[in-house]
Amino acid sequence: MINFGPAKKYGCRSVGAKDVFYLACRMAVCAVVSEQLIVAPAGWAAAQDSTAGRVDVAASADAEAGAAGASAAAVDAKKVVSDPVLKVMQTELARANAELGKTDQAPYYLSYTVYDQDYVVLVGAYGSLLTDAAAVRRQADVTMRVGTHALDNTHGQSRASGITSGALPLSEDQDAIGRVLWELTDREYKRAVPSLMNVRTNTAVRAEEEDKSPDFSKEASATHIGEAKVPVTVDRATWEGEIKRLSAIFRKYPDVYFGSVMLQVQNSNARMVNSEGSTVVTPSASTRLIMEAQTRADDGMELLRVETFQAPTSKGLPSESALSAKIEKMAADLKELRAAPVAEPYDGPALLSGRAAAVFFHEVLGHRLEGHRQRDEEEGQTFTKMVGQEVLPKFLSVTDDPTTKQIGDVKLSGSYDFDNEGTPAQRVDVIQNGVLKNFLMSRMPIKNFGVSNGHGRNQPGLMPTGRQGNLIVTSSQTVPEKEMRQKLIDEVKKQGKPYGLYFDDIQGGFTLTTRSLPQAFQVLPVIVYKVYVDGRPDELVRGVDIVGTPLAALTRIVATGDQEHVFNGICGAESGSVPVAAVAPAIIFSEMEVQKRAHAHERPPILPPPGFEDTVPAVAAQRVAPVAGARP
Repeated sequence: MINFGPAKKYGCRSVGAKDVFYLACRMAVCAVVSEQLIVAPAGWAAAQDSTAGRVDVAASADAEAGAAGASAAAVDAKKVVSDPVLKVMQTELARANAELGKTDQAPYYLSYTVYDQDYVVLVGAYGSLLTDAAAVRRQADVTMRVGTHALDNTHGQSRASGITSGALPLSEDQDAIGRVLWELTDREYKRAVPSLMNVRTNTAVRAEEEDKSPDFSKEASATHIGEAKVPVTVDRATWEGEIKRLSAIFRKYPDVYFGSVMLQVQNSNARMVNSEGSTVVTPSASTRLIMEAQTRADDGMELLRVETFQAPTSKGLPSESALSAKIEKMAADLKELRAAPVAEPYDGPALLSGRAAAVFFHEVLGHRLEGHRQRDEEEGQTFTKMVGQEVLPKFLSVTDDPTTKQIGDVKLSGSYDFDNEGTPAQRVDVIQNGVLKNFLMSRMPIKNFGVSNGHGRNQPGLMPTGRQGNLIVTSSQTVPEKEMRQKLIDEVKKQGKPYGLYFDDIQGGFTLTTRSLPQAFQVLPVIVYKVYVDGRPDELVRGVDIVGTPLAALTRIVATGDQEHVFNGICGAESGSVPVAAVAPAIIFSEMEVQKRAHAHERPPILPPPGFEDTVPAVAAQRVAPVAGARP
């Protein structure tokens, strides 16, 4: 979703309708779209529940569990045989292992992953449909490791040599599918072997690495055959009408320069087989509704509001009346933001709402707890040697738990049963009572952490690395949320400041993690208020970003609220864009720094929008009032 390039600037944000609108337009033109565009929908689909009929077979099971596992495995074997795509994957894997095993540089690990993805995308703007599209896609990733677990072709900066991707036939023609897998395997082998030679040469002539951990961990094989879900269907006629009515509401507001409503229904099925004996199949389904509105202030600053809802099916989405109210609130927010003053740089007490705090922890802390960053010598390695030390106030703990599907009534985007390397998802207590205990591990070991804990994640076409799933922050020392504003005012008075800042809503953020650049982060607020100590009403301001460095910022937390809040988004890093969630209470900082946001200086539209030349908004509102309708 976001290409951050070699600077290793990683970011997370909620996905706006405009982003997916561009995807939908491309899909309408061509069924085969670029990897960069397809990943966000694929990842969101993979994040949803796919639990029915789950079977996990581990080598360490006791006799009773082993008997149950054998019985379940027999059932799964029937499923495997009945799946022609999985059958040809296993056949080609065995054939490739046998033939390449005769070469001088035989692979010690080989895996095939096939992603089936189908979508329905409806996008509406100003009372009409912009896109009414459906697409089906099948892609294969061939992952190969040549050498040994200790040193292979993916070592260091050669990670990309471990994977080759391509489109697969959409039919169940096993000969056609097998032919493409064969070609991709051959191509990948011819990349992996020269890469191993380069790795060995570089290892011999360069200075000794500080972390001499193996390149790949040894893990128990697993079998997981998720029950195929009934394909999610959508009553397109009903939803087309609702999207037209919802998007028509934006026509009441002449200052909304872009307003859209997007519905995306998607089904996904990921099949993975590897040479270690694992077979993992994870079907899933998801429905998302995204409403986006933009305007521009007189000074040229672009202003954005996005609301996103997701559920397993469309029945779990809010009612049309609730969505209409959200759109009205979005438009009202933009109107107020256009008139709001630009905030000045500030350093002082600040209150982050739960959603804002969740993004803060994801960017400032979460990325620096991803395992591979502790090993890469180009990384800042902020917490690498701090295991067992206090890195947060003692009243805070942090876990990453992909097995948690829901908090309250909100589905978590970062949920999954197995990671992209076939390892079962695990809850990881990374920080307990302020003390660092663990990292988020893929199958790339680091010093003192030699195995995966189920956090190897990637978008199709890229090598997995340790990534966040559902990052959850908890506090043992809370304040009722209704008292947090007064706590902020008390802190402002204590420091003799005229006001503090309250960050109500957020659109995303990013962080820099390499040692060649400042260890900095930036969080991008949408709704920000000045909270005065002299009793004046809170003042809405615009055009500021939260900035800082992690070690300093994390020590300035002085109070937390007593309610959990969720931020769902898409996070981009070197293994691509993956769905994530962050959960946190509202937080007060004794010190928070903000800077002015860079912005363009393009003028707002010179002409009024159609219908507003000589018509007052109230008349226009009456003319385009949404028509009541019901959906199943």
